[in-house]
Amino acid sequence: MSKTETGSPEKKGKWTRRAFIGAGVVAGSALVVGVAVRQGNPVDRLNPLLANGKDERLLNAWVKVDADNIVTAVIPHAEMGQGVYTALAQMLADEMDADWNKVRILEAPADMQYVSDSIARDFLAPDLEVPALFEPTVAGGILELAQAMGLQFTGGSYSVRATGQRAMRTAGAAAREMLVAAAASEWQNPAGEITTADSMITHARSGRSAPFSQFALAAAEQSLPARPTLKTPDKYTIMGQPKARHDIPEKVDGRAIFGIDANVPGMKYAAVKAPPVIGATVESMDASTAKTMPGVLQILNMGDFVAVVADGYWQAQQALNSIDTKYGKTDGDGLDQEAIFARYASHLDDAGEDGGDSETEEGDVAKGFADAAVKIEAEYKVPFLAHAAMEPMNCTAWVRDGKCDVWSGHQAPVKARQAAADAAGLPFEDVTYHNAYLGGGFGRRAQGDYIAMATRIAKATGYPVKMIWSREEDTAQDFYRPSATSRFRGGLDKDGRLVSWDNIHTHLFDPKDAPTVPYYKIASHKIRKVDVPMQLRFGPWRSVDHSQHGFFIESFVDELAHAAGKDGYAFRRELLADSPRHLKVLDTAAKMSGWDRPLPDKHGRGIALVPSFGSIVAQVAEVDMSGSKPKVTKVHVAADPGFVINPDGFTAQMESAIAYGLTAALYGDITLASGKVQQSNFHDYPMLRMGEMPAIEVALINGDHQHLGGGGEPGLPPIAPAVTNAIFAATGKRIRELPFAKHDFA
Repeated sequence: MSKTETGSPEKKGKWTRRAFIGAGVVAGSALVVGVAVRQGNPVDRLNPLLANGKDERLLNAWVKVDADNIVTAVIPHAEMGQGVYTALAQMLADEMDADWNKVRILEAPADMQYVSDSIARDFLAPDLEVPALFEPTVAGGILELAQAMGLQFTGGSYSVRATGQRAMRTAGAAAREMLVAAAASEWQNPAGEITTADSMITHARSGRSAPFSQFALAAAEQSLPARPTLKTPDKYTIMGQPKARHDIPEKVDGRAIFGIDANVPGMKYAAVKAPPVIGATVESMDASTAKTMPGVLQILNMGDFVAVVADGYWQAQQALNSIDTKYGKTDGDGLDQEAIFARYASHLDDAGEDGGDSETEEGDVAKGFADAAVKIEAEYKVPFLAHAAMEPMNCTAWVRDGKCDVWSGHQAPVKARQAAADAAGLPFEDVTYHNAYLGGGFGRRAQGDYIAMATRIAKATGYPVKMIWSREEDTAQDFYRPSATSRFRGGLDKDGRLVSWDNIHTHLFDPKDAPTVPYYKIASHKIRKVDVPMQLRFGPWRSVDHSQHGFFIESFVDELAHAAGKDGYAFRRELLADSPRHLKVLDTAAKMSGWDRPLPDKHGRGIALVPSFGSIVAQVAEVDMSGSKPKVTKVHVAADPGFVINPDGFTAQMESAIAYGLTAALYGDITLASGKVQQSNFHDYPMLRMGEMPAIEVALINGDHQHLGGGGEPGLPPIAPAVTNAIFAATGKRIRELPFAKHDFA
């Protein structure tokens, strides 16, 4: 269940980004509006990608109105179960005053026109304000950077807070103003007297009313509003409402197409195996048995992997399993998990009290610690983690006649298209990328390796080839969430107040604020990192570094509370004295849980608060420790993302993040032996089962409609520390290393 609470009265804000709006004339009573019109915009090239008929013309389109009064929202993000299609369409449709029942959704093509300067700006300088005179120059520079990065990207919980807030709302508002201007001109009525609602335009005094489609052509000829007026929350009719997700019906009835569902005439299948030690190469292979097996067409030594192409996937995989492959030696051949953590410890030891790279420092930490009445030290560890998406890595590619077509699911379609172009040795313009639904992304489908592999196989064979990784290959060849070690020293004064916070940890990937605690009131603090070479390749994993530091920080805060002789909730309240939004979230979660209500013997309750990706989330976990392992029975969640666009969708993201994070806390552990990943499938890299899923209650708080936060990532970081803190409350046992499976609770 979920409930939404409105925060303090909304303040009238200022739209700091100049929105450049463009329109294209569309025959057949259709309007197309684009956002961020750019010099040299390739209309002729984009038109065939998005037009529904030969008469349609478009210009950098984000929204269309057709002759049937259907509004189509063009979404530049990938749908991987997070509901981004629906939330972004809600934002556009609300500003446009569209009839939600007549809104359709189209994913934008993999094209540089759809790279996100909104994400680039939010990532680099979210609070940047520049004089209007210089805004075009700044916007142009950010756009060039976004294009250089190929930043058509779904991840980092940026979709709503960047693209939605800066682009989709602006496009919808511009379309509405253009339609109104067209009606005012034809009806000879003041635009200020004309209203819009449910895809209709009305002039009440004259009794006139017409659908959007009637004025589409005329609207496209209107002057473009440089700064369309955006609604305030009191005027929202679609945003903030629990609208049903557009992608659900076809996922239920089987019409949905995922990457693995691609079907191309004449298609063959490929199974692949890369060296088990990252960085090794294929030295030799004995494929004598494989050559005799039914359906086998080609066996390829690609240098960095072996591929078998066959009439069917099972035939290809069985043949691949029969090949005796020898691999070259690498520096990582003898590396094991204990050696990796020993390497971390050595680097941390060498850094001492003043070494490493400084991330933030305030006050005299050394003096604060020396003068402290109570001193606490602790070290925490987390392992490598795989993504374990239910749809294994796959890609279908066809290289022929100087062109390449690629079918897959990817979080960054432009990046995927570029990876295919590089692999095929073709210009970017000669590659067509067909993006599909993603059967789980979590950051893994932000990488281009599997796209390049499939393209290389297709180029070598001449066939359209569908490459599918086995689950074993998927587990062994991931871009893993890095393992890490974090050390803390904390000092408390005689009244139990936190006066000194000293933290040094290994690695920092993204986001840069993950180890910091500006929301907690601490007299002095210092945070440092040391970089340590890693054998395994790594990449973004759901909530990225917050998945690590959320556990580290909130575990240590609980240890400090215990040392101060204070309740974990009360201790955090003191630290949040100057952070009212955070405090409200914390208080809400505690109240939901009945924090002071006694629990049965061997049951515990733990709390954690982690702000991340623009949202503030607190969780209270309840655990039953009467068995041989922790049983999480209930999780109470309070979340403030600024403003909740779709309460049902946001609640679902909190629930899924808890399932993903709890899986990692209970079981997640990628280990190395002789440089090789030891896990292979779900029997030794287990997932949370239905019977292990706790009941979840979610409360949503609208705390600041001008600064939206994300939904996909923020629900994960608090769950591990909330559970470990609950375990301590129930048993007195501190968990400083994940997963729980490493520990004996008998």
